[in-house]
Amino acid sequence: MEKIVDARKLNCPMPVISTKKELEALNEGVVITIVDNEIAKENVKKLAKSMNLEFSESTKDGDFHIRIVKGKDVIIQTKKEDTKDLSKKVIFIQSNMMGGNNEDLGKILINGFVFTLTQVKPYPKAVVLVNQGVELSTINEETVENLKVLEEYGTNVVSCGTCLDFLDLKDKLNVGEISNMYDIVEILSDSSNCITIG
Repeated sequence: MEKIVDARKLNCPMPVISTKKELEALNEGVVITIVDNEIAKENVKKLAKSMNLEFSESTKDGDFHIRIVKGKDVIIQTKKEDTKDLSKKVIFIQSNMMGGNNEDLGKILINGFVFTLTQVKPYPKAVVLVNQGVELSTINEETVENLKVLEEYGTNVVSCGTCLDFLDLKDKLNVGEISNMYDIVEILSDSSNCITIG
């Protein structure tokens, strides 16, 4: 069996996620992922290596074709770090972007990060949004939709009420609930680990 994953023009991490889904659904066969840039190619190759699968690459019309072979005796191993109980973790987001000072890039990255949270199980116990991070639950349509997915699976999505008031966004909350600093401290104190973004 051979499956084609056309991941051209897809932003990170979609080429990897799409390839991983096809590989996990396949008992044995070949997945060929087509990407249009070096970074996506390297990320897909890294995925194949992490799953202990044979792969090869070729170039056609400027695009990269990564051919990954999964035999019937191959059991995809979960990396040790993926076995940690994420359901006890809290994601604390304090900005409307991720990383350094490039705002456009930072917003692309935060959108990709929130989407990727919906693709990793178990889901986090809570996503706490403070400062400009509350834009992700209000005016950023892409992150609102992905936070709704997390909420449907039981993730507690909370936005700081003071922050919403200060930024005049209280009436624009589209996902989760308004919280206060006491509740936020309780959520953070009750978590086994907190990942801070922003």
